[in-house]
Order: sequence, then structure tokens, then C-alpha cells
Amino acid sequence: MATAILIGLCLTLGAGVAAQWVAWRFKLPAIVILFCLGLAFGPGLGVLHPSESLGWLFRPLVSSLVAIIVFEGGLLLDFRQLQKAGDGVKRLIFLALPLSWGLGWAAAYEVGKMDWEVAALFGAIITVTGPTVVLPLLRLNKLSTRVAAFLRWEAIINDPIGAILAAVVLQIVVAPVPIGTQGFLRLTLPDLLASSALSVAAGILPAYGVRALFVRDLMPETLKTPLLLTLALLIFALCTTFMEGAGLIGATVFGMALTNLHVPGMAQLRRVKEALVSLVVAVLFILMTADLQRDVLTRLSFSIVALMLTVLFVVRPVAILLSTIRSDLTWQERLFVAWIAPRGIVAAAVAGAAGLRIADSGYSSADVIMPAIFAIIGGTMIFHGFSLRPLARVLGLTLSNEPVLMLVGASPWVSNLAATVHREKLPVLLVDYRSTALMPAARNGVPTLRAEVLSPFGQEALEERPGDYLIAATPDAIYNGLICAHLAPDMGRQRVFQISPGVSRMDFHHGLSRDARGRLMGEPSWNYSLFETLYKKNWRFRCFIVDEALLPSIGVNTERLDLFYVKKGVSITIYSTEDGPKLKPGTGDLLFSFVPQNILSAEEILDPPSTSEEMRGGSGAQDEGASS
Repeated sequence: MATAILIGLCLTLGAGVAAQWVAWRFKLPAIVILFCLGLAFGPGLGVLHPSESLGWLFRPLVSSLVAIIVFEGGLLLDFRQLQKAGDGVKRLIFLALPLSWGLGWAAAYEVGKMDWEVAALFGAIITVTGPTVVLPLLRLNKLSTRVAAFLRWEAIINDPIGAILAAVVLQIVVAPVPIGTQGFLRLTLPDLLASSALSVAAGILPAYGVRALFVRDLMPETLKTPLLLTLALLIFALCTTFMEGAGLIGATVFGMALTNLHVPGMAQLRRVKEALVSLVVAVLFILMTADLQRDVLTRLSFSIVALMLTVLFVVRPVAILLSTIRSDLTWQERLFVAWIAPRGIVAAAVAGAAGLRIADSGYSSADVIMPAIFAIIGGTMIFHGFSLRPLARVLGLTLSNEPVLMLVGASPWVSNLAATVHREKLPVLLVDYRSTALMPAARNGVPTLRAEVLSPFGQEALEERPGDYLIAATPDAIYNGLICAHLAPDMGRQRVFQISPGVSRMDFHHGLSRDARGRLMGEPSWNYSLFETLYKKNWRFRCFIVDEALLPSIGVNTERLDLFYVKKGVSITIYSTEDGPKLKPGTGDLLFSFVPQNILSAEEILDPPSTSEEMRGGSGAQDEGASS
């Protein structure tokens, strides 16, 4: 038995990691692959039988994994961000969420033939559109800024709120006294309110204690993440003893409290937790889907499919269209948001925990809720995931499919590079905190963002206007390294570059650590001073269309500096000596080089006025905003 459990655990972990790698490599929703693996291992091949193999440990294990996931979801909600959200976003939260719950409740009762109590829980769970699903879709499909912001905010805010709503409904549904009776009003309802209040307090008070420990340097860095995860599990277990479902409230509120108390160091700790949560998600999804019974799936297949289609084509569209009447959203935006609502990890996690508990309460339709929720997840992933880009194109809500080059630091020579890329109708984003530095590029039509990249505002702005490749080109080499190190986990370490900090600082042992900076753009001698000096000598950037005659000179012509080439619609390859070989573009690719002005044609001379300000580009945080 012990060997079988060990093999099952290793199989689950290995398959989960492999599934998420395949999803990343081929740009597919990981949750769908995990869902299919679970069905294959469980009802399909009969390899995994989690509840039978683990016995009484199965439910505590699932509950603990759910607690970690809802805790991590709570960490994403900062109330300051909600205050900055527009009218459309607030309508999606405060009007669409209760409408979705009510309509989902009715659909589950009428179409899914569930008990009304189970239907109420189903309706609460499907209100969650998690950021772990929505944000990757937004990065994969470049949508217009406002639509991306709507979907992003809805997912981030609905994630913890929907989990809390589902937890409250679960407490009511599993109450031993029927709703509407005198016993419920005199005994159960006060207990429900008291347990909910205690759960909120149990989530908030430890957060203050954590903040005190971190601020006063009473907790070593190596123990911070274990402490937070342990507290989340303890809060979940403690609150569950008050009332079933209260643990979800406590764990979610704990995460929300940590974020809104602005505990120092949470950004770094969040990276560690994200890696851990990816493993938790893999294990949880495979275990829960593998534990589904084949006869249940077969017997309930028609009603589940009908309910899924009703949620997709009726519940979500009606809720959004009603809640956005007379809002500032265009009809195209209303229609798009009404269709796109993929459910993900938190919905599945809550369904897993609630499904196990509600089955013990004797409801005849209790075995429907987990397959139904998983069908909603799979259906929304497939329908929404594959229709998002075509629908956005039809409605005119997409940006270019070309990879986006982000340049940080709007010095004259960087602005010239941005203008050259923009002139070739390739997407580029020039970022700096100084409006005066951005003005020359903006006058040439270059998209710009006025923000401090390392500020919360800058992070939010870049999530809504994401770049695919980064070149940090400010005069401050250390600051360039900070930007690269900060954005590398999201963009990928192989896609963040900075100009050389100087030959002396590139020493492997005594120079800047590779983990503390980006990849080197060009050669070690190509530092900021070189580009600035050559620019003053009338060197400018030029785009060449690569042909057979040009190929032999790429990377060896001393009269130009070849920086990168673009394979349209596919990728940007930036030259770096850290990769060894020179640039190897193909014919028809676009090569961007820094060349003397005497070999430029008149229309290729883009010379934005220089600014007298020599401060580093992209630093500082005063008077932040955006321009384009």
C-alpha cells in the first residue's frame, strides 16, 4: 500500500509538471491538460484511486491544498487598486457578481436538476473568474488596454470575493437545521454570523502579527514563506472547527489582509508561493478529477452539458449585459466581456472542498456539483480560450500580433530607436517617468508610458500593456539590472536585456551577478556612453531588409552596430555575446542597426530633440501617468 501511494504521488507530480510545461510551451490552458490527465488516470485507465488509496487522509489533503490556493488568491486583492478602477469594472464586480450568482443558481436548479441548496452553492462557485487563468490569456492575446483592464480587475477582485461567497453559502447549506425554520433563525443564523465574524478576525489579526515580525526584523528570510503557509493552514483548520466552510473565509481574508497591510517583502515571497502553488494546483486537479466515478459521469453527462451551455450562453452574457447598461463601455466591449469568463483554479478548489462536505449532508444531487463545475471549467477554457482572439479581432479589440519591444529610458538615442521600430509598423513601447523625455517620441507617434517601472502603478500598467522583449537602456547600470531582475520572472530571463554596464563590470566573478541583471545587449564595450557619443556624432538607427547581399556583413561590419532582427509575427532576436554566435537572420527579416548618418536616406533620419535632463530614464515616481 505504501509503495502504491508513493508511485501514485510521483506519477501525479511528474504528470502535473509535464502538463504545465506543455501548456507553457504550446500556449495552451494548463488547467484543461491537468483536467484531462486526471480523467485519464482515474475514470479512464483506473490507474489512480485517490480516495481509496489515501483513505481518511484524502479529504484533509484536498482541504489543505484548497486553503493554500485561496490564500494565494487573497494576496492579489489590494483595495487601493479597487478605488482606481473605473465605473465599468465596478459594475462587473458589484452588479454582475450577484446577478451571476442568482442566474447560475436558477440554471443549476432548472437545467441541472440540482437541489436548490446545492444549486445555490453551484451559483456561488461559478462567479469566480480566477486571475491564474485570465492573466495568461491576456498575455497570450494582446487586447486593447481597456478591455484587458476590465477582465484583469474582474478576475483579481472576484477571485477572493467569490471564494468567500461560496464559503458562506456552504455554511448555510450544510447547517443541520433547515432554512426558514425557527431553529435556523434562533440558533443556526447567529452561529453562522458569529463564525463568519470570527473567521474574518482570525484572518486579520495574524496579519498584523506578521507585519510586526517582518517590520521589526524578527523573522529570518528563510522562514518567512514557511511561516505564511503554516499560518494560512492553521487559520483554515481553526476556522473550520467553528463551522464548515469558515476556513475558506479565514484563509482568503488572511491573504487579503497581508496585501492591504503592505507587509514588506511580499513581492519576493509571492514568487516563491507562485512556484509552490503551481505544484499544488497540479496535484489538486489531478487528484480531484481522478477521483470522479465513471458511472456518475456517464449518468449525468446530458444534464451537465446542458448546464454548461446554459452558463456559457445565458448566465454570463445576461448578467454582464444587464449590469453594464448605461455604462461607459462600448457595445463591442460589453459583448466581448459578456462572453469571456474562463473559470479556473479557485473555482475547482472550492468545488473540491465543498463537494466532499456537501456529499455528507445527504443531498441527492451532491454528486453532481464537482463534475458540473469541472465541466464549466473545461467548457469555458475551450470555448473562451479558442474564441477569444477571433472574437476580439472581429470586434476590433485587439492590438498587433507582432512581438512587442519595450524600451526603458527615453534618452535621445533610445527615442530614435523607438521611432525607427515604430516607423516599420512594429509594436514598441517607450517607458520613462519624465514626460519631457517622452515628448519627442510621442510627437513621432511612438506609444509611450510615463511611469516608474518598479512602482505598483508601473507594474499594473505593464500588465495591461505587456511587452514581450525588454531592453533597459538608462544611464544607470544598476537600475537597468534591477528592472531586468524585476521583470524576468514574468517576461522570461532570456527576453530581458540591458545595455552593457562596462567591460570592467562584466567580470564573471567580480562583476555584476548574472542573477542581478539582464542579458547583455551586444558586446561588453557597447555601453551607454558609446551609444550617447555615437549619437552626438550623428549616428542613427536604421532598419535593413535582410537579403543575400547583406547576410555576410551582419555582425562583422565595423561601420555599423547590429542590435537585433525581427522575424515578423514570430520573434525578436537581440544580439548578445553571452549567447556566443552572431546574429543569424534569414532573408526577409528586418535588421535594426546603429549606423553613421551619412548612409541614411533623408526619410530615415529621425532625430528627436535632445533633453537637457541627464537623470536616469525610468526612475523616480513623481507625477506618474500614461501617454500615447
